[in-house]
Amino acid sequence: MELTTVSDKPILLLARWLKYVLSLPVMGILYVLDAFIGRLERLIGQKRMPYLFVLPNMLIFSIFILLPLILNFVFAFTGGNSIVPANRPWVGLGNFERLFACSDIWDISTCREDVFFFAVRNTFLFVLVEVPSIIVLSLLVALALNRDIRLRGFFRSAFFFPVLLSPVVVALIWKWMLQTRGGLINTILGFFGIQPIAFVLDGGWMMFWAIFVSVWAQLGFYALILLAGLQGIPPVLYEAAEIDGASELQRFWNVTLPLLRPTLLVVLVLSLIRGVQMFDHVYVLTGGGPGTATLLTVQYIYRTAFEPPNNWGMAAAVSLMLAAVLAVLTIIQLILNRRQFETV
Repeated sequence: MELTTVSDKPILLLARWLKYVLSLPVMGILYVLDAFIGRLERLIGQKRMPYLFVLPNMLIFSIFILLPLILNFVFAFTGGNSIVPANRPWVGLGNFERLFACSDIWDISTCREDVFFFAVRNTFLFVLVEVPSIIVLSLLVALALNRDIRLRGFFRSAFFFPVLLSPVVVALIWKWMLQTRGGLINTILGFFGIQPIAFVLDGGWMMFWAIFVSVWAQLGFYALILLAGLQGIPPVLYEAAEIDGASELQRFWNVTLPLLRPTLLVVLVLSLIRGVQMFDHVYVLTGGGPGTATLLTVQYIYRTAFEPPNNWGMAAAVSLMLAAVLAVLTIIQLILNRRQFETV
């Protein structure tokens, strides 16, 4: 039995009074809502109520996703600078023909829209380096974090922490670190007598740093997926292989890799999709520069649409082609997920 002194009674009475007073507005709001929803239910019927609750979400989806998709499809086959569909003349496949109008197919500088091909080339190089880097490094990190090491929880959190940061914040931090004057990296190099390196003015360096920052920001996410796959492998298989005299490398090659292959394929497809549609990190870090050295396909779409002379039709045409590539990668991912589910 809880004992209370006489001096505690005023405090308890004050707490109860505050609780009662503070709950009055909440109770009033709930009462009004209950009366309104009850009357509405009697008006339209109980079976129609779920559709009413879904309606706000469907309106938001229609206005901000479905309608832009329809407009994008219309814009891809129309011309002009007007954003009003009724004021845009029909050009059919004209935007696509202009994209691929080249005097020499092997020389992209002869193309009418050569910047588009520079963006596609940069995107291809970006994906070609970034995706293998993510797979290899995330696998190494997952293998290390799967071991019984000290401070394992801390290191797991540390590697995943960049995933929680906004891409804009990540890019701004690294942009400050890469500055020629006052940047952290050049300041460290100065301690060793090395002259400052103009990272932001060198296309090769900026592409390297764009890939590096992207890998650094996403590494924890893919390492977490692979770590889950590693923990799904039965330990008894490693014990049996060790009893048979298999070395650690042999256990990795003959046990870990075969059983981790479905997870690796998922990581491959996810990183491919992310790499093809990369925009935020690179846009904030480099702005596509210097020149067009780090201009990627999504940024080309953004520039074409929102910078003068605002060629909405060309941007829409490129976005449709990019959507087709992403659709193929998504279908591959769904097939891999189905196969992985069937093997479980």
